[in-house]
Amino acid sequence: MRVSGVTIPKQKCVGTALTYIYGIGQTSAAAILKTANIDESVRVKDLTQEQEDAIRAIIEQNHNTEGDLRREVGANIKRLKDIKSYRGLRHMKKLPVRGQRTKTNSRTMRGNKRNVATSGKKPAAQKT
Repeated sequence: MRVSGVTIPKQKCVGTALTYIYGIGQTSAAAILKTANIDESVRVKDLTQEQEDAIRAIIEQNHNTEGDLRREVGANIKRLKDIKSYRGLRHMKKLPVRGQRTKTNSRTMRGNKRNVATSGKKPAAQKT
């Protein structure tokens, strides 16, 4: 089954499988399935064609997903950079944006720059 250009895995439950689409989480997936009158525990491979079409229609009508959502998020970040807001500057410098500390624990944004230091003692030389 393909929805919004994403192939959904057949062996998973529908509630979990819908979260493979960018912009749909657990809550949105549950709301979509409730609207379509489909049980969350049903496997994707067991869905009928009508149920698949209903899910597809609900997602296309009511939810901003995949490419459109990524473009919108990118445009929001670009706007913050253009107006030189604090958050925009943090994005430009590739630092955490939401107030996290940077002395430690900002490896994701800064990259893994840990220098592994060995202990001060050097191993004794082997005598032959």
